[in-house]
Amino acid sequence: MTVHDLIKNMELEVVCGDDFDREVKGGYCCDLLSWVMGRAQADDAWITVMGNVNSVAVAVLADTACIILSDSSALDDDAKKRAEMQEVVILRSPKNSFDLCVELGKLIDM
Repeated sequence: MTVHDLIKNMELEVVCGDDFDREVKGGYCCDLLSWVMGRAQADDAWITVMGNVNSVAVAVLADTACIILSDSSALDDDAKKRAEMQEVVILRSPKNSFDLCVELGKLIDM
């Protein structure tokens, strides 16, 4: 499954980035950045409400496929600039983290 598949199947809004061909192999859901750094896997779709520059740094360190902001969370301007510089795909949904995890889990199991 690719980031493009996630966007289409989960009806996600593209906030920034364009590497939609990147493969998504799993998912991770957490808002505690230090926890994500040590536990998220490369190529995970990371679901969070944290839309700040530190989240972008964690996504780069963990090599996640994308960040999905749940609950229509905002992405601050500095984070957007950093994400664009570091080519991090950031997506958004009005759905809560639980519902997004359920959807992602179903897609990964396909």
